[in-house]
Amino acid sequence: MRINWFPGHMHKAQKEIRQAIPKCSLIIEVLDARIPYTSMNPMVGELRGDTPTLKVINKVDLADPKVTALWMDHLNKQEGVTAIEMQGTIAGRAKAILQVGKKLLPKDRSDGKPITTIILGIPNVGKSTIINSLAGRKIAKTGNIPAVTKQQQRISIEQNFVLLDTPGFLWPRLTPHSCGFKLAVTGAIKDAVTEYEDLAFWAVRYLADNYPSELMARYNLESLPETEMEILEVIAGKRGCLGRGGIVNLNKVSQVVVLDYRQAKTGRLSLETPAQVSQELADAPPDESAKEKRKRRKAERR
Repeated sequence: MRINWFPGHMHKAQKEIRQAIPKCSLIIEVLDARIPYTSMNPMVGELRGDTPTLKVINKVDLADPKVTALWMDHLNKQEGVTAIEMQGTIAGRAKAILQVGKKLLPKDRSDGKPITTIILGIPNVGKSTIINSLAGRKIAKTGNIPAVTKQQQRISIEQNFVLLDTPGFLWPRLTPHSCGFKLAVTGAIKDAVTEYEDLAFWAVRYLADNYPSELMARYNLESLPETEMEILEVIAGKRGCLGRGGIVNLNKVSQVVVLDYRQAKTGRLSLETPAQVSQELADAPPDESAKEKRKRRKAERR
């Protein structure tokens, strides 16, 4: 099964961003600390050229700190890229972004020349909250559901500093295969276009393989069964997600598992490491990458 979500406003945003990025002096991309690679817009790498790029790692309080450290090291090794974690007070976070962002600009810039910055991020990554903190006032709509922002807007942050806000969007086809599940489990894809059962099956498999002790502790399990269905059945019994005759209410227990993860009740757990992503890409069919690029460019031209 593949998960994709690409409504009309995202297609429009994609075209606008493609035109805007080459005109900007700085690119700010907000990433979800639980899925830094999966939440990274492939258009940035394709279009940024030598434009300095600031990767803002958000939602660090929901992610595994050890894995976040691996991603920080990985991202900061990329040419032209600087990564920072969003921690501390809202005002402090905004100050950190502005200070680091300005340091990345070319030293030979003419004084007084407007700094146009574009800020990007997938749905529900917390971009609007960051924008409001940068502006010092409520400008962007916020909410814990995806796709709150629907259109592009220009925001004056301070003298000679203009921020170009863009709607959160995904891409027509998500690769590798697991990307769709990661986005949906973390809440970047609307629940209405997915099934909780599918997300829970993927989530318990990943957690059982990578965070078994945290999964067992959350649901008071003495051991983990081998299959995803068996794990969900045991959790259903522990959480009272049973119908008449003791039949498992699969939808109910699946919601419990997914929402517990999103709210970090299962623990601060990341869904990918740099090594895991590298392996997934290496294991993908040889022609998949080139094929996806052709399809993406064709869709963008339309």
